[in-house]
Amino acid sequence: MANRFVLNETSYHGAGAIQAIPEEITGRGFQKAFVCSDPDLIQFGVTKKVTDILEGAKIAYEIYSEIKPNPTIENVQTGVAAFKASGADCIVAIGGGSSMDTAKAIGIVIKNPEFADIRSLEGVAPTKNKCVPIIAVPTTAGTAAEVTINYVITDVEKNRKMVCVDVHDIPIVAIVDPDMMSSMPKGLTAATGMDALTHAIEGYITKGAWELSDMFHLKAIEIIAKHLRGAVDNTPEGREGMALGQYVAGMGFSNVGLGIVHSMAHPLGALYDTPHGIANAIILPTVMEYNAPATGEKYREIARVMGVKDVDAMSIEDARTAAVNAVRQLSKDVGIAENLKDIVKAEDIPFLAQSAFDDACRPGNPRDTSVEEITELYQSLI
Repeated sequence: MANRFVLNETSYHGAGAIQAIPEEITGRGFQKAFVCSDPDLIQFGVTKKVTDILEGAKIAYEIYSEIKPNPTIENVQTGVAAFKASGADCIVAIGGGSSMDTAKAIGIVIKNPEFADIRSLEGVAPTKNKCVPIIAVPTTAGTAAEVTINYVITDVEKNRKMVCVDVHDIPIVAIVDPDMMSSMPKGLTAATGMDALTHAIEGYITKGAWELSDMFHLKAIEIIAKHLRGAVDNTPEGREGMALGQYVAGMGFSNVGLGIVHSMAHPLGALYDTPHGIANAIILPTVMEYNAPATGEKYREIARVMGVKDVDAMSIEDARTAAVNAVRQLSKDVGIAENLKDIVKAEDIPFLAQSAFDDACRPGNPRDTSVEEITELYQSLI
């Protein structure tokens, strides 16, 4: 079986990259942009950095901002109606995963109207047409939604997140500008950064991993380990490093899948509205310990690129422990909580465990698991 890799047509990286947006819009013959961005980014003037450029280039646009941190089916449905009414022919998605995921779902439904029932998009939906062209501008260094073929929408009625995987949803252009991320507060920087690290580590050890994806994931782990602390302190070097590191991680995991860290994090977002990055960050070290026996020598390489000394002299067990400890220390250094006791209610664990087992990310986990074992992992974290 051949290994497939899907990436953006074009991506721009570095400070000032947003200046390329007008050329990409006009050069592709688009007339009006549908700007998807969440209310907070609009309130704090982050979205305006891009809309000012559109105005300066005399490019028409309309803003859609009915987007929650964990975007819902309703957010997508109202967005589809707004897009149809706008007369736009492209989407500019500005924000974190919430804005970009909403934009992807809107774009898919517009071009594939037979999937107007948003629930029908869950999993690998057999869409036929590429979505409305998206230019994605991330404002967080974590989700890498600008380069992935995945998006996640919350089904409020069922208290669950739907993971959707579709090669037709990838943005045609990614604009990865660290200046767009400079206003992130420390807590959000830490959470999204640990989300990126989770992507890199889970992508590296997932069952679908192979040489090309390993190259991206190991480099992403190295970049993130080197720059996340600086990004939390808002240094330019830290911001730029994390902007690149999270994108490189996305290049990999989008094409090979993830594991049960994400499976366990998704229900927390659906049930408690827990920020995705925080959930991943708390769960990651515990699941790394659980997965260790199924990872061969890969934890030794994780420890190496995270700066652990003398890893070659360690036994495989010690190297695995060193990798987990390096992740746990990084998480602690950037202020992430050590457990889920302030989030998870014990009586909800059966529902959470079943939801995690049913999640689309679970089959990629390197160690086969069960509802009972996932239950034990949740219990160990409260």
